[in-house]
Amino acid sequence: MTYSAFDHPYLSGLLGDEAVAAEFSVVADVRAMLAFEAALARAEARHGVIPEAAANRIAEACRGFSPDVGAMRRATAIDGLVVPELVRQLRRAVGEEAAEHVHFGATSQDVVDTSLMLRLKAIAELFSGRVGDVVTALEACGRHWGERALTAHTRMQPAIAITVADRLRSWIEPLLDHQDRLDTTGTDIFAVQFGGAAGTLEKLKGKADIVRATLAEELALVDCPQWHSQRLPIADFAHLLSLVTGSLGKFGQDVALMAQAGDEIVLAGGGGSSAMPHKQNPVAAEVLVTLARFNATQVSAIHQSLVHEQERSGSAWTLEWLILPQMVGATAAALRLAAELAGNVRRLGRV
Repeated sequence: MTYSAFDHPYLSGLLGDEAVAAEFSVVADVRAMLAFEAALARAEARHGVIPEAAANRIAEACRGFSPDVGAMRRATAIDGLVVPELVRQLRRAVGEEAAEHVHFGATSQDVVDTSLMLRLKAIAELFSGRVGDVVTALEACGRHWGERALTAHTRMQPAIAITVADRLRSWIEPLLDHQDRLDTTGTDIFAVQFGGAAGTLEKLKGKADIVRATLAEELALVDCPQWHSQRLPIADFAHLLSLVTGSLGKFGQDVALMAQAGDEIVLAGGGGSSAMPHKQNPVAAEVLVTLARFNATQVSAIHQSLVHEQERSGSAWTLEWLILPQMVGATAAALRLAAELAGNVRRLGRV
């Protein structure tokens, strides 16, 4: 058994997601951290901060480097983060005079945060495509049954006659807005982190800005001043995740209520009951509500992590590590379940 339902041996069948789990794996994190170190060396060499030969040696070492993960785990228990040990191992791999130029001018938070940005950027692209899949399935429902009648409900009571298309619109339009936001995160949110010991890049002197800009270009991230203690990119992305799951939760709640009414929707692929074999439970719809509520509660915790004292916080930073991966996992599960649910609709509206 694990601490998390998202990678639990059997709960992950409902809540897990292999693509997102891969982005939070040791392999992906180390790959992204090494990408930072190699890109930093190239950027510094381009502007004469370190020798070009040293940058080439560092980049070459990063390409073939396989760290001792056990040693990283032991060191993290002492240092509070993995980068000091990773850099020690990388310097040994680089060897000779070039080793002193590894990680030059950077600090551990630069590596960890930039790794996160690289992986979240890939996740945002994945999620945009999945939102599109849900929208496509719902639009297909509109083509099949959009003109059929439904009864509108306000405050959980029957109101007036509407069409299936009217209800579909309330599901689709927010998702299109979220997809637009996901598509613009690459230019709005995902920025390189490079500030050095206290955010001043003091070792780079007058070349700090140009090296940072080149580093951002190398990694295809946004260039902006250091944000060690200014965590709006993290909070903004968490907020967007909660918006996505909230809209999918509304879809799930509506479907569950329509299934309860009995004459407005027909679904395939429902879940079975151990006590009542005749039942088909709307499991996907129910879990969409659960995941919406889960992410809504996690947003408040991410906002707690905005309180980064002075130039760097250890406690607020660690809080992000606990919360954000869970929110990403919840969003991944919600998008998968929503696409399955929309694809399992066999009829909408009254005949």
